[in-house]
Amino acid sequence: MAEELKINAAADKEARYHELIPQLQALTEGERDLTANMANIAAALKEVFGWWWVGFYLVKDNELVLGPFQGPVACTRIASGRGVCGTAWKERRSILVPDVNRFPGHIACSSASVSEIVVPIFNRQQEVAGVLDVDSERYDVLDETDVRFLEEIAGIIIQ
Repeated sequence: MAEELKINAAADKEARYHELIPQLQALTEGERDLTANMANIAAALKEVFGWWWVGFYLVKDNELVLGPFQGPVACTRIASGRGVCGTAWKERRSILVPDVNRFPGHIACSSASVSEIVVPIFNRQQEVAGVLDVDSERYDVLDETDVRFLEEIAGIIIQ
C-alpha cells in the first residue's frame, strides 16, 4: 500500500472507519516492528479524525511507558490503576470518558484535553501489552462508535 490514506472526509464517522481499517491492515501487514506500526496508526487516526492527541502507552516494568504518539508532549509513565490509561490497563477494558474532569484520579497531561477513550491492547497470551489513548479538546466528539472501532484497530497492532 502507498503511504497515503484515501478517506472521504465528508463521510460520517462510521464510514470513515470502514475506509480506514483495511488501509491500516494493509499498512501494517508484513511489518514486524511494533513501533513503526503504532506510529503509523497514531498518525492515521490523527489525520482522519483530527483529535487533540492519539498515542500508545506500553507496559514495561509494571508501568505504562509512553510510546509513539501524535499531538503535544505527554505524560511519560503511568502506574497501574492511575488515571484513565492506568485504569483501563488494570481493569482490562476500554473506557470512554466524555468529561475527564468527572473521572476520579484523571491525570491532566494537558489542560486542553476534555474527553478521552483508552482501549487496552492484548498480546497473544491475552495479557495487556499496552493501551491506545485518544484525547479530544472538545466534548461530545468521542462515543461508543469510536470505542468499537478503536478496539478493532487495537487488534491490528499485535498480529
